[in-house]
Amino acid sequence: MKQSEIKNLSAAELQEKLSELKRTYADLKTAHTISPIENPLQIRTIRRAVARVATEITKRELQ
Repeated sequence: MKQSEIKNLSAAELQEKLSELKRTYADLKTAHTISPIENPLQIRTIRRAVARVATEITKRELQ
């Protein structure tokens, strides 16, 4: 998810996206622990998307 896409979301959509991404991240981590997943770089991509969304939420709260 790109930063420009994140900026266009509302606060409620950001919270929803954050919970969805965190759930996806946890599922990927669990799947990778049990047996290696085909593309382990997905974990990094999802983790960074979580950070981008969380950063945008924090930024909006501080304004």
